[in-house]
Amino acid sequence: MAQEKIIIQTTVNAPRQKVWDYYTRPEHITQWNFADPSWHCPTAKNDLQVGGRYVARMEARDGSAGFDFDAVYTEIDMGNHFTYEFGGRLATVEFKEIGEQTEVTITFDPETTHPIDMQRRGWQSILNNFKQYTETH
Repeated sequence: MAQEKIIIQTTVNAPRQKVWDYYTRPEHITQWNFADPSWHCPTAKNDLQVGGRYVARMEARDGSAGFDFDAVYTEIDMGNHFTYEFGGRLATVEFKEIGEQTEVTITFDPETTHPIDMQRRGWQSILNNFKQYTETH
């Protein structure tokens, strides 16, 4: 039986185009894409087209661990939402303009190794970093 999808969300105090750009451009991704300050994202590549790859290197700052988050886009509606596949799982990221703010919602398939709550907290922490970075730059 398939597990229920995990949904996380934040509202960013910025217009949708800025939020989209900061979420999808590698020079910005490297500034916010980590769940904990002891980690970082030293490199990111993003070929934003159906069939294109998104690869973000995530590493512990002390060099003790690291991995590539590697995904392939399956659907894109520029400025509004995209879906990518990673390791047999799917994630959809939606950008909804609400006045001068943008609501970002991520819906993703959980993996089976870690508890659901831990996965939700980790992804939410990254999204919170994104919000903070986007609102202050």
